[in-house]
Order: sequence, then C-alpha cells, then structure tokens
Amino acid sequence: MVTTALLVIIYLSFISLGLPDSVLGSAWPLMSGSLGAPLWSAGIVQMTISFCTIVSSLNSARLIRRFGTGKLTALSVLLTALSLLGFSFAKHYAFLIVLGIPLGLGAGAVDAALNNYVALHCQPRHMSWLHCFWGVGTIIGPMILSACLNAGASWRAGYWVIGLLQCLLCAVLLATLPLWRREEAREEEKARVLSVPQVLALPGAKAGMLTFLCYCAVESTMILWAPTFMVEARGIAEDTAASFGALFCIGITVGRAASGFMTLRFTPKQMVRLGQAVSAAGCLMLFAPVNAVMLAGVVVCGLGCAPVYPNIIQDTPVNYGAENSQAAIGVQMAAAYVGSTFVPTLFGWLANAAGYGVLPLFALAVTGVQAAMFAMQKRAVER
Repeated sequence: MVTTALLVIIYLSFISLGLPDSVLGSAWPLMSGSLGAPLWSAGIVQMTISFCTIVSSLNSARLIRRFGTGKLTALSVLLTALSLLGFSFAKHYAFLIVLGIPLGLGAGAVDAALNNYVALHCQPRHMSWLHCFWGVGTIIGPMILSACLNAGASWRAGYWVIGLLQCLLCAVLLATLPLWRREEAREEEKARVLSVPQVLALPGAKAGMLTFLCYCAVESTMILWAPTFMVEARGIAEDTAASFGALFCIGITVGRAASGFMTLRFTPKQMVRLGQAVSAAGCLMLFAPVNAVMLAGVVVCGLGCAPVYPNIIQDTPVNYGAENSQAAIGVQMAAAYVGSTFVPTLFGWLANAAGYGVLPLFALAVTGVQAAMFAMQKRAVER
C-alpha cells in the first residue's frame, strides 16, 4: 500500500492532468477570433495533443521501466507546464499545434503510469476519487479562465496562470521523488512489455479498446464543443458559455466522488453499465428546447460518464493479469486518445456542415456504440 504522502502526490498529479483538458474548449470561441482561426480548427489542436498522447501511452511500459513512475510523472508535468506557458504567448494558430506536441507527450505517459500504479496498489475507491480529482482540475481550469476574463484580462492570462500552477506541482514532484519506494519500483519492473498485437490478442481486448475509444470520444467532444454548441445553437453569450463549459466536468467530478463510495457495494461492471445509462439520459436532455433543461443535461452527461473510465481501468489487472496490466493500460490509453484525436475533429467538420445543433444526436449515437462494445468485452472476458 502506498504511503499517505505518496497518495497525496498522486491526487495532486491527477488535478494536474485535468487542468488543461477543459480550457481549450472553454476559451476557443475567444481564441479563434484572436488568432484568426475558424471555429472547427480547435479539433486540429486537440488531434495533435491526442496523437502525441497515443505515442507516449503505447510506450508507457518501456518508459516506466527506464525512469520509474515518480521520475516519469515529474518529467511529464514539466512538459505540460512549458507547453501551457507557451500557449499564453502564441501569436498564431500554428504555434498551438506545435505546442500541442509536448503537451500530449507529457499527458499520455503520466496518465498510463499513474492509472496502472493505482490499479495495482490502491483500493478501488481511490481510482474513482483520483479521477474525481482529475475532474476537479477540469473545473478549476475554466474557472481560472473565467476569472481572468472577468478581471478584464485575455484568455492568455488564463493559460499563464495554469502553466504556473503546473510548474509548482512539478517542483513538488521533484522534491518528493524519494517517496517512490524501491520495492514498488521493482514490482513495476516485472511488468511485461507487450506489443500492441499481443495486447489485442488477450480475451476481450479488442472490444475493450473500442469501449475506451467511444468513451473518450463522448467526453472529449462534450468538453471541447459544448461551449460552442451553447453559443452557436442555443444563443448563449460567449463569456457565459465559457463559465458553463465547466458544467460537464462538474458532473464528472461529483459523479466520481459518489462512485468512490458506490464501489463498496457495486461491481465495476455494474458501475460502468449504470454510468452508460445515465449518460444516454443526459444526451436526450440536450434535445430540450429550454436552455435550463439543456444545461442540466450537460451535467447529467457528466454524471453518467463519471464511473465508466475509472472502473474499467480498475478492472484491468483482473481482466488481463497483473503482469500484463501496464501494457494493457497503455493500449487502453492509446485507444482512448484515438477517440479524443479523431472524433472531436470529425464532429467539428460535421458541425461546420450541418450546424452545431447536431451535438446531442452525435453524443447519443457514440454512447450507444460504447455500451455495445462493453457488453461484448465482458462476455469475452467472462467466458
């Protein structure tokens, strides 16, 4: 079992992972005008970040074996901090794409490393609560942006503040590296380094990876495009939509806080299926013509998404074996970020042609595919 101090550091790291994830979507209606970029081009920036996250996720087992979880986490946070500071100085849209490379590389490695570490060493409730803290980060990010805008500053100030917070966390991680115990590092060194085909050959792995892809597709599309949907399809003011952009992440955060307690009674399989049903209900609420109901639907979508990700991750050592879990989680992260890479961009192109009002139908359809893939995965594993 990890020490209390080390667990606190992991919680802080999960906040760090969430800080930049929701800011781009909340700030984009303003950023696009400032940088002279079309609205749909936010998907290209997100695609760059996610593609680099895929690369580092697939190599997470090798990186952990070389650097260890603690050092890899500190290095990854440093990369994200420098990238976010760079965002605040960007004068052209092309710079965002370039800066998305180190941002994605840093995010993927630390995500896979910490998820596997917690799945192996911590109680299931900690997985939900840690991802709840990721949600805290996704809420804090838009709040910082909104505070800067209300103070008369630009979106650049929001990225500057978030980048400084990441630098502070990096300093804490570097100062506390000795807390990563040697015996746990040795256990991580026993993890098998499997190729992608070897991972996909494990029972239920193909359907499981598609489940992750669809889950992150819904999550990323909602985070990135919900504020634009509010502005373009529902007539909500840009500054108001920037603050409402946190509603989905609030739903995820509250849901994961509750999920930690619910894991004491329900199995991971039950938690995932419950989350998928609630998420579908939230998507249906987005069709409502009354904005208050639509905004409530954004929160309900977040509540439904809350238990899906952490419970699938927590069950990975059980599904595929503890010795295979780091490699499997690396591929799961890669599959998840394939969804984050291509699906929000696909939606951006679709919305550019059909209008941003298609967001509810799009999210509902992908949620349905996610539920079907999860059912296939569990049948294969249980056989």
